[in-house]
Amino acid sequence: MSTRALFREDAYLTHCEATITAIDEMGIQLDQTVFYPLGGGQAGDAGTFTLDDGTKIAIADTRKAKFEGATPDDAVHVPAPGQEDALANLRVGDRVRAEIDWEQRYNRMRLHTASHLICAALPYPVDGCSITTDYARLDLATVEPIEREAVEAKLNELIGGSHAVRTEWITDDEMAARPELVRTMSVKPPMGLGRVRLLRIDEVDLQPCGGTHVRNTSEIGALRIAKLEKKSARTRRLVLELV
Repeated sequence: MSTRALFREDAYLTHCEATITAIDEMGIQLDQTVFYPLGGGQAGDAGTFTLDDGTKIAIADTRKAKFEGATPDDAVHVPAPGQEDALANLRVGDRVRAEIDWEQRYNRMRLHTASHLICAALPYPVDGCSITTDYARLDLATVEPIEREAVEAKLNELIGGSHAVRTEWITDDEMAARPELVRTMSVKPPMGLGRVRLLRIDEVDLQPCGGTHVRNTSEIGALRIAKLEKKSARTRRLVLELV
């Protein structure tokens, strides 16, 4: 059974009621989840499962399922170490309340949205990225110098512009016919389900992305470029942090 990825429908959902569909050495699978699995440069969510009897299980990470026939939405919730007794009592069919670490997720939503603004401020292909709780790192494929102060000013202008952020969907075939929408060299568009999710920042940016984002650029808040360096002869590395 495939997992219903509730975070794609509403990134602000912090919890859901779900049924365990599989338990193996990789972790726990649910019929639906608010937990985002590692992918597209964004780290996987952590949080807790609460059973009907009140037992809590700490979830340290979320990964994409690897079983045959798994879809990009199928997620495996990885329990934190040291919970053997609680895990031994879990059974397929058990109901759980799955709740994410919201502070961690919201920081990632803000930073992930900010990384899209970088794509608007600097017209270079992205050759690698990492969205964590504390920073967003982007490797930009360019030999051109990047002026820190100018980029910070442009980012804060876009943030202050209070641009709406929303998702749209196109078919796999439509995505294949519009390669110009793809800004990343190392991460492929989230295809395989028959349709592709696009992230639109009104008047700023449009590109395929399966991650979680805020609803308006004003939610990002103040940013600073914590690091700007030459990673290679053809790549510049930029690291963003929330202020």
